[in-house]
Amino acid sequence: MKHTYTVTGMTCNGCVASVSKYLSEINGVENVAVNLETSEAVVEMRVHIDLDTLKSALPEKYTISKKGKLTTDPLAQEEEKSKLQQLKPLLLIFAYLFAAAFLLNFKAWSTSEAMLDFMGLFYIVFSFFKLLDLKGFPDSFRMYDPLAKILPAYGWVYPFIELALGLLFLMRLQIPIALVVTILILGITTVGVTKSLLDKKSIRCACLGTALKLPMTEATFIENAIMLVMAFAMLLQLV
Repeated sequence: MKHTYTVTGMTCNGCVASVSKYLSEINGVENVAVNLETSEAVVEMRVHIDLDTLKSALPEKYTISKKGKLTTDPLAQEEEKSKLQQLKPLLLIFAYLFAAAFLLNFKAWSTSEAMLDFMGLFYIVFSFFKLLDLKGFPDSFRMYDPLAKILPAYGWVYPFIELALGLLFLMRLQIPIALVVTILILGITTVGVTKSLLDKKSIRCACLGTALKLPMTEATFIENAIMLVMAFAMLLQLV
């Protein structure tokens, strides 16, 4: 018999291998197929295995529930309740970036200069978190970025692209080029983020790398939208 389950907490192919391994070791399980993008696990079993047995076989970071049914698992409920709490690092970083851009320009206020400082600091900070786990980031990024799915090498160089853009904005070098590249790369990512949100996929956002476990939510879309709006506004001023 075959049963399909929803598994949350997976962020990379290593997680897929781990979930497959633990579920396959359960007595009575004949085959396990885990899909990272859909967060699903199809389990073939000789005899019926209850959900509690499957849960107990997995580490705490993973939550498994019957697909199409509401779970009463306290861990899954807590994950849903704490979504805002999980986004706290992202919200704090944005608050600090806005404050820094304001403080750098408040004596001789210039909106365009403040926007350039914000964008530069944004890229520097976000590239730092991605570089903390350069090996793990591409797998997480590939889950939703269309270009990274087609061209895996793009995920490896993306943190360095962000770092370079940050330096260009802060040093006021090649601003038009930096703005166009920003629109291109964030535009592509936003398409993937929007599709993931519409498909209601339970995946992790890789905007801050893999060091911080952030859920893919509307906040991720807003984060990209803010940068895109700034990039378009600055580009129009230069035209």
